[in-house]
Amino acid sequence: MTCRKHLYLLLSLLLPTAGLPAAPPADSCATREWTLEETIERACTASPDAQAARHSFRAAYWDWRAYKANYLPALTLTSNPNLNRAINSVTMSDGSVRFVEQNLLTSDLSLQLTQQIPWTGGSVSLETSLQRVDLFSEGSASWKSIPANISYSQSLFGYNSQKWERRIEPLRYEEAQKSYLETMELVAARAVDLFFALASAQSNYETACQNYAYADTLYQFARGRYEIGTITESEMLQLEINRLSEETNRLDARIEVEEATQELCSYLGFQEGEGPKAVRIRTELPEVSVDAARALLWARAQNPDMASLKRQAIEAESAVAQAKANAGFKADLYLRFGLTQTADNLGEAYRRLLDQQVVSVGFTLPLLDWGRGRGRVRVAQSQRDLVNTQVEQSRTDFDQNVRKIVGQFNLQNLRVRVAGRTDSTARRRGEVARRLYLLGRSSVLDLNASITEKDDARRGYLSALHTYWSLYYTLRSLTLYDFLADRPLRADYEALLADRPAPPAPAP
Repeated sequence: MTCRKHLYLLLSLLLPTAGLPAAPPADSCATREWTLEETIERACTASPDAQAARHSFRAAYWDWRAYKANYLPALTLTSNPNLNRAINSVTMSDGSVRFVEQNLLTSDLSLQLTQQIPWTGGSVSLETSLQRVDLFSEGSASWKSIPANISYSQSLFGYNSQKWERRIEPLRYEEAQKSYLETMELVAARAVDLFFALASAQSNYETACQNYAYADTLYQFARGRYEIGTITESEMLQLEINRLSEETNRLDARIEVEEATQELCSYLGFQEGEGPKAVRIRTELPEVSVDAARALLWARAQNPDMASLKRQAIEAESAVAQAKANAGFKADLYLRFGLTQTADNLGEAYRRLLDQQVVSVGFTLPLLDWGRGRGRVRVAQSQRDLVNTQVEQSRTDFDQNVRKIVGQFNLQNLRVRVAGRTDSTARRRGEVARRLYLLGRSSVLDLNASITEKDDARRGYLSALHTYWSLYYTLRSLTLYDFLADRPLRADYEALLADRPAPPAPAP
């Protein structure tokens, strides 16, 4: 019996290295192991979400450019030649109407410079034009020139859309810039999820291979011990069941690795057969403690949701102003002053110019609309009050969410350290449990319990690391602030518009 115990003890010391797989799945050795930093950098340049974010920002940028162009001078050249050969009714000098054959060509050319006036909502324009009429039936031609013509149009007491656009559009573009930064951080968070999904699958596979090797070795020992009568048949059968279960777990884990690899490679924009086949986890974590009050200030200033809420409140006020303007007295003013002349030749058409003036004032005053205008105003005011209530509630919820994420992140570093110690302790306990079982000092139930605890501790450790980095990038997406570099997040928008996206700073 003493010799047998010594044999068991010797084998138990050799067991941790006997029968273990030399490497992860064959495909995992096809390429080097990817780090979290490389995965995030690739995701921020090649993932579908990153590409969609770039296209969305470009669309917002050109909308912003179009808005700014509305307030720059616009120069327009217009021509509308018209050939008319027909029999038309013509009113004669005596008032009679006769059908006359006409064969004429009307040509015109107009150059107009227009400028919007955002403070009043009006527009001023400067125009010069020239017209020519050729009467082919009579072989004659005439000219009409307008060397200079200045006009101004203005809506009085109406809705000034330009004034409200000057308040809304800058917020919309600012929101687009911040949304791009936020999306990049969310892309990083998604890459973290897929990275740790593959890391967890790899760990599960390695654990399953190790557990199968242990279970197979224990089963072989059990058969020998059963033959000499030191264990019962029930215990031997239990070890055989363990061996078969671990073999099934190993197959399932292999499939899990393949699925996680495919999902990660697809998100990173790799074609089939390309991309990372294995990942490497760095267990060291940066020493970062985030101040909740400071994070909240950055979140309020930087987060695109805050800009969106501000824009929604202004748009609601704009809708009220428009409803009030449409319900009351409205007037339109049009002024024009210019010089003109007509002659049979081009030179005479620019001599002895005559002045021309046009002043037009039109107004609309609803006398009886059965309360429709007042009703539209009340609806707009109610909608504005609702929007303001929703905005305040959204801001409160946002503040609470930021504080919650900050609190969870500050505690997660400690949780990772605890999970790491638990993983290390559970591994040592598993080794001890196997040795005790081989020496006959513990039951198979204790052995199974130690294996379960070891596997759960390893999964818990990887889950804690995953949660840490997920919280880190979630917090960055809320605040648009890099707490490691102690600076706000920035993007090279010029490179972005030139389709040269610069990736964000890699994970620490």
